[in-house]
Amino acid sequence: MNTAISNPSASTQAVLNNHRPKLFTAKRFVDTKKLSQAEWLEVRRQGIGSSDCAAACGLNPYMSMLELWMIKTGRIQQNIEDEHQGHAPLYWGKQLEPLVAEYYSLHTQHKVRRVNAVLQHPDSDKHFMLANLDYAVVGTPEVQILECKTAGEHGAKLWRDGVPLYVLCQVQHQLAVTGKQAAHVCVLLCGHETKIFKVTRSESVIRHIIQAERQFWECVEQDIPPSVDASASAAKALQLLYPEHVPLSSTDLSEDVEANQQFEQLIQTRQHIEKHQEQFDLLKHQLQAKMQNAERAVFHGGSVTWKRAKDSISLDTKALLKQHPEYLQQFPQNKQGSRRFQIYSD
Repeated sequence: MNTAISNPSASTQAVLNNHRPKLFTAKRFVDTKKLSQAEWLEVRRQGIGSSDCAAACGLNPYMSMLELWMIKTGRIQQNIEDEHQGHAPLYWGKQLEPLVAEYYSLHTQHKVRRVNAVLQHPDSDKHFMLANLDYAVVGTPEVQILECKTAGEHGAKLWRDGVPLYVLCQVQHQLAVTGKQAAHVCVLLCGHETKIFKVTRSESVIRHIIQAERQFWECVEQDIPPSVDASASAAKALQLLYPEHVPLSSTDLSEDVEANQQFEQLIQTRQHIEKHQEQFDLLKHQLQAKMQNAERAVFHGGSVTWKRAKDSISLDTKALLKQHPEYLQQFPQNKQGSRRFQIYSD
């Protein structure tokens, strides 16, 4: 197993290099040893945990602010069943976490211990800030928290230049809640390479996190949706938040200056996409004509392939139902429709 120990990059170090804070001790919000899954989910809804931090700040590549808001307001339930059933990377991350911690201890000689509690920021005006630590590091003044991560082939790309931004947010949130000075992040990449990064407490980063989280939590308390982004998570959340349309209804946004600017930009962007899609298709067809029967074409800067997919056999359900219409009643499958967004310009 290859191991690398490094600090954040120079730019990250400059951001993290700030004055030491006043030390304090986090409140013990809830003991987690005997919590059921339902109780655990309810506890998570009562504040912003460290794994929620990046999403609450709009910096999580996997979850939008809107989806997190829907979870915190109880509109949708956070799906962690796969963690227990073994159908998701989250499951393997949980199973491998003790092994990552054991390797960390062997390599660094630092002792670690479980923290079987959800912690809460001691300041009443930051009551919404919760943290569930993987491990506490004991017996060394250098570092106090250990965060264990695992990443597969796709996720490993995010660790090429150091700790990903969404993990930095998570760890800085933990440092903010606990009052600690530094943490180690130990990540297992693709099951065979281990890297250990040190994250030092940054007061300026923590101030931004607290401000963003406070604004997000106000949206939760006031039941007001936060702003949306361009992510698939936001698209899914919007479909769940507004699943139905009112037939023949209309909303007049003609006097909304911002909405009209957004509509004009939408039209311009669609035309831009169509123009570039046409150019892309032309170049693709020109290269296909030059390739003829070759599977691969090689260039100075890379290559392309043009391969035929394997033949397959599928069930002709239309013909089957035509001969046996009773099957539709015997084996129905209901598929919920989703709202489609259509653009009409003058």
